[in-house]
Amino acid sequence: MLIKGGTIWLYNVANMTKIYFDTCCINRPFDDQTQVRVRLEAEAVLGILSRVESGEWEWIGSEVLMDEIEQMPDMQRLSRVKLLSSFAQEIVDINEKEVERARELQKEGFQVFDALHIACAESAKADVFLSTDDRLLKQAQRVSKSLHVRVENPLTWVEEMME
Repeated sequence: MLIKGGTIWLYNVANMTKIYFDTCCINRPFDDQTQVRVRLEAEAVLGILSRVESGEWEWIGSEVLMDEIEQMPDMQRLSRVKLLSSFAQEIVDINEKEVERARELQKEGFQVFDALHIACAESAKADVFLSTDDRLLKQAQRVSKSLHVRVENPLTWVEEMME
């Protein structure tokens, strides 16, 4: 159930909003919060995770997300992000389909990990791929017509969802 604008909306789990976070996005709550933008993005990520925890939205993770988390050199951050990532309800495995799509995305200008993340989000039919990486967001905007998932900053997306 969702209450929006004084109206109660019932939703069905099959139509639940599916969210894919990239690694920089789930790291945001653990970044230096002295910058206003970082703090607001962190609050947006935590708000989204709250909706995931309550069962309103679904978090889609992936094998590439887990691999990237494991490469974190800061053990304290690694521990925190791993704990956070345990809330992902679905983990997309990287198979030939995702690798091939990632190669196509690299030709569009995406970095290797970014391409794999997007390919996994597309494969899971995520409604939105969230990132705080400005370079990735700009590239996604440039080639949005060739993407099969919406790519947004978490703060921008949450503001839109709350309208």
